[in-house]
Amino acid sequence: MLVRSLRDKHTVSRKALAERADLDVSHLARIENGQGNPTLYVLIQLATALDVAPEVFVRGLTAEDLPANIAPYSEADFRRELRRRAASA
Repeated sequence: MLVRSLRDKHTVSRKALAERADLDVSHLARIENGQGNPTLYVLIQLATALDVAPEVFVRGLTAEDLPANIAPYSEADFRRELRRRAASA
């Protein structure tokens, strides 16, 4: 993941980055391994500790990057679904 590559680029250990970002080392490990689900606040903590802008972590992401079990609706999709449900009722 991006966090690990940035950490490697800064030649900082996982423990040191966790301390700088005020995070638990195991939480950081899960994030680096793609198993964690960091909040926006955690991304800001990591960005600050790595001296990068927080948007580095989300730049270019779209709904297609979400896991298959997560399917958000756009406003148009939501309205279309409501009309479909109403028509079939």
